[in-house]
Amino acid sequence: MSGPVTLWRNARLATMCPGAPWGLIDAGALLVEGELLRWVGPESALPTALARRAEHSISLDGALVTPGLIDCHTHLVYGGHRAREFEMRLEGATYDQIARAGGGIRSTVSATRVATDGQLFKQASERAAVLMGEGVTTIEIKSGYGLSAEHEARCLRVARRIGRELPLTVRCTSLAAHALPHEFSDRPDDYIAAACAWLPELQAEGLVDAVDAFCDSIAFTPAQTRRMFEAARGLGLPVKLHAEQLSNQHGAALAAEFGALSCDHLEHLDSDGIRAMAAAGSVAVLLPGAFYFLRETRVPPIPGLRDAGVPIAIASDHNPGSSPGLSLLLMLNMACTFFRLTPEEALRGVTVHAAQALGLGATHGQLQAGRRADFVAWDLDAPNELAYWFGRNPCLRVVRAGIETVGPDA
Repeated sequence: MSGPVTLWRNARLATMCPGAPWGLIDAGALLVEGELLRWVGPESALPTALARRAEHSISLDGALVTPGLIDCHTHLVYGGHRAREFEMRLEGATYDQIARAGGGIRSTVSATRVATDGQLFKQASERAAVLMGEGVTTIEIKSGYGLSAEHEARCLRVARRIGRELPLTVRCTSLAAHALPHEFSDRPDDYIAAACAWLPELQAEGLVDAVDAFCDSIAFTPAQTRRMFEAARGLGLPVKLHAEQLSNQHGAALAAEFGALSCDHLEHLDSDGIRAMAAAGSVAVLLPGAFYFLRETRVPPIPGLRDAGVPIAIASDHNPGSSPGLSLLLMLNMACTFFRLTPEEALRGVTVHAAQALGLGATHGQLQAGRRADFVAWDLDAPNELAYWFGRNPCLRVVRAGIETVGPDA
């Protein structure tokens, strides 16, 4: 796509491309044409003919530049909050006990259903703005707090509206198989049949990019999850899965049968699941915010994932019940401290591998000619500092699709 040509120069580029650690280029430059990166490399190597095409030249004064960050797992659209449940857990109740007593997801469903579309949009937009202020240019938003044909569609429409009205790329995932609504109490198979029946209309309205499910001891069985995935496959929709968070239901292996884009959480993932994910090319999306907030102690099998070559992504899992955080940078630090990822693995987890988890691996997540011009300038000297600092936002400027959205020219 043609458009204005801008040269962004005098930067230290962490391109995240293969080769040198971090894909690092000192004294680098980016030539942006319209929404795309036309050229990336050492400024001294920029061809004169391309440099002359630049209508604007902007010095980044030696700032660190990375690809735009990607939050590949969020539940951003919901009503209310669950601060009381947070208190209950500190008083001794478990996540499982709260959910089985009718709290948990169901309480958020009630609050979401009574909220207006305008209220849901306002609240979700405010949350998105916080993420964007830390360099996030792409997010996934899941449904799953409507749990009826009407309210699932409402939540997905709000998510699509966020992508239209904010300078943010939004991928929408149907997570109707999130929990059992009260209308279907003790009838999970009937609910799954209903949720499968909603998918064609949601797809026809352009509301769904992927289908997810929560396969666990307090959620849906592998057999029920398979029915959702078969319905998705019949419509040509890719799948993702909340897998092996609280128990090992062998959901990752099931998801791999369907070529899942990702399997997420994975604290209880076993070696069979790892092998299946590796064979399918599924991304392991780790969610340290939920691990922290629920005070979990079982760490995902990082060495096994590394050895098998499974790509590892990191996400905020923003939701009101188990990860009410809005800092992807904090998730980088948590991924390193809790899961012992290296800082480079963590940054790849919110760029290269997060893009793969959303089916955007060919266009997003790296600073490379031909890809989307999504990048962030940071008040940092080295990329390992992104995972080192917490409680500080070093974001200076954000460019998304070639247009500055945060910074002096935004």
